[in-house]
Amino acid sequence: MNRTFSRRKLIGGLVGLTSLPLLSKLLTSCSVPGFQLGAGAGAGAKTREKAPNVLAIVVDDLRPQLGCYGRSEMMSPNIDRLAAEATLFERAYCQVPICGASRASFLSGLRADRVVFGSAYNASKDKDAPDLPSLPATFKQNGYTTISLGKVYHQRDDDQEAWSEQPWRPAGMWAESMYITPEGRQSALDNPGQFKLGPVFERVNVTDDAYADGKITDKAIEKLKGFAESQERFFLAVGITKPHLPFNAPERYWAMYDRDKINLADNPFRPPGTPDNAFSNWEELRDYQGIPKEGPLSDEMAKTMIHGYYAATSYADALVGRILATLDRLKLTDETIVVLWGDHGWHLGEQGLWCKHTNFESSLWSPLIVRVPGKAAGQRVTGLTEFVDLYPSLCELCGLELPSHLEGDSFVRLLDQPDLAWKQAAFSHYGDGDSIKVDGYRYTEWRSNQGDQYARMLFDHVADLAENNNIAEDPDRAELVAQLSQMLDQGRGWETLRMS
Repeated sequence: MNRTFSRRKLIGGLVGLTSLPLLSKLLTSCSVPGFQLGAGAGAGAKTREKAPNVLAIVVDDLRPQLGCYGRSEMMSPNIDRLAAEATLFERAYCQVPICGASRASFLSGLRADRVVFGSAYNASKDKDAPDLPSLPATFKQNGYTTISLGKVYHQRDDDQEAWSEQPWRPAGMWAESMYITPEGRQSALDNPGQFKLGPVFERVNVTDDAYADGKITDKAIEKLKGFAESQERFFLAVGITKPHLPFNAPERYWAMYDRDKINLADNPFRPPGTPDNAFSNWEELRDYQGIPKEGPLSDEMAKTMIHGYYAATSYADALVGRILATLDRLKLTDETIVVLWGDHGWHLGEQGLWCKHTNFESSLWSPLIVRVPGKAAGQRVTGLTEFVDLYPSLCELCGLELPSHLEGDSFVRLLDQPDLAWKQAAFSHYGDGDSIKVDGYRYTEWRSNQGDQYARMLFDHVADLAENNNIAEDPDRAELVAQLSQMLDQGRGWETLRMS
């Protein structure tokens, strides 16, 4: 049965909320007078004849542990170069930290909750929002050629009508075909688990196109060459699977890192006072060969995991560089918007976790970089943004009318005014947990299907960005917890706090 979207209407605006001290301060400081969602279709919007192309690159499980985010552990020169030419969003958050639901969310423009997309790896736009136009569908309806290469939606057959041709994926993206060595393939085939997963990493001296992501990149380059010749307006979505498990990357990317200089997480422990529901047993990782079914990883395996993640990220970065270099070579750069982001983050041992699938910052925070022809380079936005904002933003940048169902807000004004006060909060969801990020804090609460709260956690991101000390039960924070809970409003607070 098709779902209908009768999201609760805002009644009475912010009446009653601004009487609370924290809310009053946040709402006053973050309001943006005169902002109107959907302005992209009105006066000043680009004409269709001059509308830019869009190259959308989504990178699986990408942490903001890149040079352009002020970190030095991983080598990401190509993404760093893109950021230097673009606007980097320092605090961008997914709406749900699992591949299928996150992708269905930002491509549909809908937020994930218990009803819509849930927390499922195989969430489907066709199942939960079949009658609403997706981001690629809107571009297709406006005359763009829309192409999906690699892992864009989690399910290749999801939302097929949105694309000008059948979504393309190479052989070798899943199960035993992810491995190059005979040993790796046989190990996967011997795995009795559902997904036929082999070793958690593979380190082989091969060329970049030996793995699926290299083939995806080759296909993207082929498509760009075709667009340069045909002069079609295009919306090209490229889904790079690394650094998703398994950490398979050519040897040269492993060799970029000195294993002896790789540090383990500073906080590989469960923070005191955190509820059981905040954690998972990292079932996805435990399905791989060589990983214990219970208990922590050894320090040696933990270091191998981090090394593999770094290598896989540098591999993905090199592929991004090839695609961007092709844009330059074909003289498409000046007429193409480039947006690069991760579908969510990933724990590398923080809180003793090796997964996404949590409501901690490590799962919810991921990079977002947007390069728009004619906009200033090297800008940084410190305000909160959400991946559900991508849909309205890209439509506005290309002068397309916004569908009425969108639940995000266009961030286009931030490209000209990166210091503009912006969203009061970013909202995320996983399992029974709903989480709100505001300036200085992250608050999460878990509720039963009947709406009864049974667990919560609060972290002070000024004193404790690593989230080592849950202060939700601190009596001195009781008023703050009550205010944040009211803002969160069982995951529906985004409606009340939405920019209007």
